[in-house]
Amino acid sequence: MKTSKAQPGKAPKAPAKSTPAAGENSNPKPSPKSNGGLAVISEALPSLPTSPGVYRMLNEKGDALYVGKAKNIKKRVVSYTRIESMPIRLQRMVMATRQLEVITTHTEAEALLLESNLIKRLKPRYNILLRDDKSFAYIKITSDHNYPRILKHRGARKPPHDYYGPFASAGAVNQTLTTLQKAFLLRSCSDNVFDNRSRPCLLYQIKRCCAPCVGEIDHADYADLIRQSREFLDGDSTEIQSDLSAQMDEASKNLDYEEAAGLRDRIRALATVQNRQDINLRSIDNTDVIALYRAGGQSCIQIFFFRGGQNFGNRAYFPSHSAEDEDGSILEAFVGQFYDTTPAPRSIFVSHMPPSRNLLNEALSIKAEHKVEILSPQRGGKRKLVDHASLNAKEALGRRMAESSAQRKLLEGLSETFDLQSIPKRVEVYDNSHISGTNMVGAMIVTGPMGFEKNAYRKFNIKTVGLAPGDDYGAMREIFTRRFARAQKEDPDKQKGLWPDLVIIDGGQGQLSTVAQSLEGLGIDDVPLVAISKGPDRTAGREQFHMPNRSSFKLAPAHPALYFLQRLRDEAHRFAITAHRARRAKDIVRSELDGIHGIGSRRKRALLHRFGSAKGVSEAGVEDLSTVDGISAALAKRIYDHFHAN
Repeated sequence: MKTSKAQPGKAPKAPAKSTPAAGENSNPKPSPKSNGGLAVISEALPSLPTSPGVYRMLNEKGDALYVGKAKNIKKRVVSYTRIESMPIRLQRMVMATRQLEVITTHTEAEALLLESNLIKRLKPRYNILLRDDKSFAYIKITSDHNYPRILKHRGARKPPHDYYGPFASAGAVNQTLTTLQKAFLLRSCSDNVFDNRSRPCLLYQIKRCCAPCVGEIDHADYADLIRQSREFLDGDSTEIQSDLSAQMDEASKNLDYEEAAGLRDRIRALATVQNRQDINLRSIDNTDVIALYRAGGQSCIQIFFFRGGQNFGNRAYFPSHSAEDEDGSILEAFVGQFYDTTPAPRSIFVSHMPPSRNLLNEALSIKAEHKVEILSPQRGGKRKLVDHASLNAKEALGRRMAESSAQRKLLEGLSETFDLQSIPKRVEVYDNSHISGTNMVGAMIVTGPMGFEKNAYRKFNIKTVGLAPGDDYGAMREIFTRRFARAQKEDPDKQKGLWPDLVIIDGGQGQLSTVAQSLEGLGIDDVPLVAISKGPDRTAGREQFHMPNRSSFKLAPAHPALYFLQRLRDEAHRFAITAHRARRAKDIVRSELDGIHGIGSRRKRALLHRFGSAKGVSEAGVEDLSTVDGISAALAKRIYDHFHAN
């Protein structure tokens, strides 16, 4: 039996090929349908290991139905043979199983980390799933410049820079950045702008920067501001305020009222952050507060981030689970998946204690490389934090259920308007964007019972060779051929929710006919199609609707479905334009620099960092170009000649 060896402090990754449960040298074939999953599990039992690890139940197509972890794999899998004592949902899972795969680990904690990793990657149907997996924003203080810069950061956190967070939203991090600029006057400009300034910028005039770029502050004083800002983000703000107050009093005694007023404004900026706290958080240093609320078969998990005694914001999650799952189990699955990609703090307060609390503590401590403790406070200020998070979870779930009810009525309106057989659960809207046929991009947006599903949005860079500029019909033909050929390959039985219940096209009868022909060429004839053409003079409310085998029609200006359809069309248009602009901007940079022999991605990045843009590179002299890292005198001459060929 092969073993997946996990590195300390890192989540173990699944090997390319998992070990079959029937033995190291055997390659068992899935059992016939008539035998069911019970036979598959029973046949695999004798060869299963008794060590910790992760097991996967796969269907006949090899897709994961369920991923589980166990201290003793064999003992855990045996429980699935007692099918009569299981809920109906798990009975269906067992009967759909056609293959069992296992991965052994050294410890149960490593198995827990691997389980969370696989659940997030494979999204098995019968696991509790964390749906929203967006990255969080951080505040970054650079360490590779004599005058460090402060800015908002998303993505990988790399040394030697310092990162503070996470912040629950862009608004929370922007608000804190504004406070830091007012209180500590740190620069936020790029190194290129900093190196080329000849006079202070507007931020200096409005007292949000101390203008180190033009020598308005010396290196030692700026370093002291950086030190204070780090202490503030770490929670040591009281001493900073005391120092500023003393400086303000001294300035007042010396009749330097302008300096005193500046210090007063900095103190007020710090007080603004402290006054935003609803609860006294002096005893809370580095903590996340997680609370679960359930109602109507749905649940909401609210997580609040506290760093250095400050509230860095909160975010709501709505995990997918069954009605039989216990509160603690839902919270445990959430914690495991959430901290798979997000650094865990030293303390996590929860509303419901996870069943495997000690195991979670061990696993999170391994991954975070410091001690992590999960607690469920019962009284005092810490309990108030949990209750506050629970109240927010209750309110967020109430809002979501209300929005879901309103969205369902809108979808019912579409069903009635277009004579659909049922209420659509997935509606796809298509549009394309270009300028004179260049950089043509197609766009697909998706909406459903929960509103816009932005993680399902897709863009299509049009690749058809020989397509005439501005050929919307040819673009639509490529978009739909690529979209539905992929759906046929990835979800042929329409079980994964990848097929739409209604397709809306921004266009007229011509676009509708093109799309219908494209789908017919793929053998698809059961997807309802609607095209929306703009009315006379593009007047909103006078749109024409086109459907196959039906005369074109309009909706009354007050029709409840009309505004909803306009919103869908406008969202598709917005997404298409955004994708087109991004491609056009990328193409502009590519066309300017990529044609120069010897300029790869690294040198191109160095040139753009030095001169700010491709235009800046084109205007630079040979001597300036040769000062860039990686650009020799000969290459600088070649770049110069490229832009000055005449």
